[in-house]
Amino acid sequence: MSEPTPRLLSIDSPFPSEPGTLRFLEAPDICQESLWERLYAGSYDKPFIIDSGAWRFLHFDFYGVQSAMHRENPDRLCLAYTRKMMAFLLFNSAPQRILLLGLGGGSLAKFCHRRLPAAAVTTVEVNPDVIALRGEFRIPVDDDRFRVIRADAASYLAQLEQQKDVILADACDHAGIAQQLNGLEFYRNAWRCLSPQGVFVANLCGDANTRTAHLAKIRSAFADAIVTLRTRDHGNVIVFAFKNPRAEPGWERLEGAAVNLKRRFGLDFPRYLRRIALDWQQHRWRPVFS
Repeated sequence: MSEPTPRLLSIDSPFPSEPGTLRFLEAPDICQESLWERLYAGSYDKPFIIDSGAWRFLHFDFYGVQSAMHRENPDRLCLAYTRKMMAFLLFNSAPQRILLLGLGGGSLAKFCHRRLPAAAVTTVEVNPDVIALRGEFRIPVDDDRFRVIRADAASYLAQLEQQKDVILADACDHAGIAQQLNGLEFYRNAWRCLSPQGVFVANLCGDANTRTAHLAKIRSAFADAIVTLRTRDHGNVIVFAFKNPRAEPGWERLEGAAVNLKRRFGLDFPRYLRRIALDWQQHRWRPVFS
């Protein structure tokens, strides 16, 4: 069973141009002046929520949004990169076992749980404060096909014996990709833990050098069996890596699948596929960051 959401400290936004409410995992008697000092200095070490109109955002600091939820439609994938990560369905349209590394506001976990009812969804999150906010983001309680586990993602993969059809790595912190994902052994374990037709999906965020370094490790672990999909707004790159190498994806077959998936999920799979195909044809597995 999931733990109940703790009572949060609510403070009106101090920004006249951005009205709303900030909510913190803090006691009511905390020194608010000290809290603001740590927030502005970037030294505050807990996730917090900003409510603005119909929107709820998860933040680690004031400089970037970790997750977004529309409170009237909590299962909607509000951020572009989350919609693009679901493009794994082009390559495995009926996964039975999905592993997510990184919970955040639970956008991908909720979408997979509710839109893929035949799949068992496990999410691994190392930060207990992120898990403590799951109720605020309408993340389902644990049951026989959905669970959230507190663990280090790299350690969890290293010990995992059951194979997964899809592994989604979306673990980011203040600086970008979480440090526990920063190792070739992590990506080798991801390859090992996939089923024969499995797909590994990684959200590469942060600066270009960091993304390039991670892509090189993924290419090494997966023998260059990858395709990429870039997001235009924030520079994130979504990598799809395959357990079994393939000389070239079957683009004509995937075009038909993309149309069917768009009807089923309401996401623009045909556009995702066109951009994946163009990137593949231009770069043929090579790093594409500048």
